[in-house]
Amino acid sequence: MTLVIDAQVAGISGDMLLSALVNIGANKSKIIEGVKMSEDYLKDSKIQNIDFEKTVKHGTEATRLVLDIKEEHNERKGVEIQDCILRLSDKIGLSEKAKVFAKESIKSLIKAESKIHGEPIESVHFHETSSIDTVVDIIGSAIALDDLKLFFEDIISTPIPVGGGTLSFSHGITSNPASAILEIFRNSDIIIKGGGAKEELTTPTGASLLVNLANKCSEFYPSMKVRSIGYGAGNKDFEGFPNILKIVRGETTHQFEQDIVQVIETNVDDVSGEVIGQMIDKLISMGAKDVTVTPSITKKSRPTNLVSVICDSSNLNEMINSITSETGTLGVRVRTSSRYIVPRIIVSVPITVLERNFTVRCKIIKNDDVTKHFKVEADDVKSVAVSLDISFREANALIITEVKEKLHLK
Repeated sequence: MTLVIDAQVAGISGDMLLSALVNIGANKSKIIEGVKMSEDYLKDSKIQNIDFEKTVKHGTEATRLVLDIKEEHNERKGVEIQDCILRLSDKIGLSEKAKVFAKESIKSLIKAESKIHGEPIESVHFHETSSIDTVVDIIGSAIALDDLKLFFEDIISTPIPVGGGTLSFSHGITSNPASAILEIFRNSDIIIKGGGAKEELTTPTGASLLVNLANKCSEFYPSMKVRSIGYGAGNKDFEGFPNILKIVRGETTHQFEQDIVQVIETNVDDVSGEVIGQMIDKLISMGAKDVTVTPSITKKSRPTNLVSVICDSSNLNEMINSITSETGTLGVRVRTSSRYIVPRIIVSVPITVLERNFTVRCKIIKNDDVTKHFKVEADDVKSVAVSLDISFREANALIITEVKEKLHLK
């Protein structure tokens, strides 16, 4: 199954995602019951009313979150909100995947604020996101995703409009998108664009939920049979378009996914191994999907290296500039190629290895909802090995055992 988060018109916020999940079938009573428990962990905060109601935005019926809260605090430390979310996740019995999703979502918010303000994570204060409604959005979405069993599905996001103009916040006036939005999206695969309003279309909470949920970003829907559609409305009203987030759930119609890539090739016969190594590292850091260097023989029986780079069309020129500047090659060949890809998802799994806690990313290949193969990201295995001062092979074996147990795999 595949879930498309279609936010290409009005962006995404935490309440829009939560409302769309309720609209598509998540148990709203379970959500309301779960998020109300947050009052036990945030002092002087009271949810006076919470419900989901039908509304119409520019002719489209959608679900909207109704939330009435009373708070005495204008701001809180980020770690206070994080502690509430972690403790609440345990209390309401979220699955391990839902717990990791909730934990990483609030962590994305805190890390963004820490980076922007140059403060340690422990000192970061939330202003606009300090309210209990941040907890409602994150925990509520985790409950809904758990209830709909969406964490093991392939989740795709469309490019995200962030809006334009300026906005006012606790530190004054800033251009939109705000720095927190850009920081959250930085180094993710999510594509952002302006959108159709000189206002904020995507919120920091919405951005944090999205980057921790979507496996990939695509301008186009995959080949799929549509099974259900959810519409979540935001509180604002815009002229000319509905303030609605659309999510679409369906069955993929073939075993493989198809995409279009650019293949860059060049022959280099007068560069050292150190130069080639630097080029590979740089191209990978710039977003190359793969870099291959193959020894070969060219004219006049000269030994050479064939450099092949696979990348998206969006960073083609950047890749070509890097190849030519690093190697000094006088030209490159470029062709467009179709790829058929085995569908896979990446999940974060909390594990305990030699009495130390870690979170590792696993690439999982499934067929008919049955896990056929999984592999732990090598960088995460290396990090665990270094932290525990053990070999890569030993760390990998211990991690695989833990992951199998956490994901109930044979």
